[in-house]
Amino acid sequence: MALLRITKRQEPSPLWRSALVFTGAVATALVLSMLLLTVRGISPLEGLSVLMTGAFGSSWALQDCLLKAIPLFLCSLGVAIAFRLQIWNIGAEGQFALGAVGATWMALSFGGAPKFVLLPLMILAACIAGGLWAMIPALFRQWLGANEIIVTLMLNYIGILFLDFLVYGVWRDSSGFPMTAAFSENAIVGKIGASSVHWGLAHCAVLGLLCRLFFRYTRLGYEIKAGGDNVQAARYSGMPYSFLVILVMVLSGALAGWAGFLEVSATVHRLQPSIMVGYGFTAIVVAWLARLNPAGIALTSFLLAGLRAGVENLQLDLQIPAAFGSILEGLILLTVLAGGFFLSYRILFKRRV
Repeated sequence: MALLRITKRQEPSPLWRSALVFTGAVATALVLSMLLLTVRGISPLEGLSVLMTGAFGSSWALQDCLLKAIPLFLCSLGVAIAFRLQIWNIGAEGQFALGAVGATWMALSFGGAPKFVLLPLMILAACIAGGLWAMIPALFRQWLGANEIIVTLMLNYIGILFLDFLVYGVWRDSSGFPMTAAFSENAIVGKIGASSVHWGLAHCAVLGLLCRLFFRYTRLGYEIKAGGDNVQAARYSGMPYSFLVILVMVLSGALAGWAGFLEVSATVHRLQPSIMVGYGFTAIVVAWLARLNPAGIALTSFLLAGLRAGVENLQLDLQIPAAFGSILEGLILLTVLAGGFFLSYRILFKRRV
């Protein structure tokens, strides 16, 4: 008779095992998703073909993936910074909205300024707006003992509705549609060559590298990691834990705000409600799947952005409901989290004599 025994792994899992578990988890999620298509009477092979073609099947599809991955990467990078201290910022969606609002205010107020002046001012305004919005739950947590998950979640809806208030009201275009006037040329981040991908991709590369260097070589980065590993030990050793909580939330909100700036400046060229497509919520999934690693966040952002593009293709070609994309993201998260069990534990079979 065989006995099942579960033991914790003493050594960290090698890269090949992590890659194998992640690949197997994503494959499992895709199989389950294809079974859902079968229930709707759609061939799973046809559905998978349409999904992959829309995601990675052409040059246009790859460029669309990169466009969706840029704001997703920045929101995920911000969320990951807060998560490293075990501060649960669920408010990247609202911080993204406030960043877009801050950048738009600068673009509408100083549209005639030179490009090399206006774009940095838009970035600054977006980061300040997103950072201050994220600082509110940090202060509530430290001063009032409020749960940052609840506060950041509620602030999402306030931020989104504030954006709607502006585009339906004081910033509404003269055409009558709920959007602002188009930005001036000086307020627009340009494209890379003849592609549809904008220079926000370079912003992501630089910010991802800076984030990695910050955590690897700075004292504050070390204190954030140490505080996340053991709060009581961090306080006992004299680390400024309250300051670190506010710092990670401000940095997190600023990066989400930067993503909002890129979306209105480089992609839409104005502020409108359609920019709110859930990047801030998906960022939570990306950060966890990538284990808070900037390089992993880049890869995971691209993959999930590809799945978003593929689901849009499914909607157009096979009339799949829009909710299918959320189902697919949820399945991927659940299967990867379940697969993470095998990275931390091993299953041993022992025969009873």
